[in-house]
Amino acid sequence: MFPGMGGVGGRGMNPAKMKQMMKQMGIDVKELKDVEEVVIKTADSNIIIENANVTIMTVQGSETYQIVGDAKEVPKSQEIPAEDIKLVMEQTGVSEEEARNALKNSNGDLAEAIVALSSA
Repeated sequence: MFPGMGGVGGRGMNPAKMKQMMKQMGIDVKELKDVEEVVIKTADSNIIIENANVTIMTVQGSETYQIVGDAKEVPKSQEIPAEDIKLVMEQTGVSEEEARNALKNSNGDLAEAIVALSSA
């Protein structure tokens, strides 16, 4: 920890002094503006962080991202893009729910979902 950052009696370091000290140590911190969401893709799911506040700390040329927000994990098998649902609806004339179910049953394969709905 940096000296003087949380001393006795609740005294802390002045933010301007802290920033100056970090700059002298070669540490640069900046906040990304206007972040809508952050998506972390894994093999099985996507972690979606909404209302994200992203801070980038650069130390000796290496960047570290800190993300704070409302996170939810969505299994990839359940995630169907809205544009895919719309396309299936347009091609087959079915409701949004029927299009979504057909895409889930076909693991997101557009052609398979359209064929399944067209032959039903």
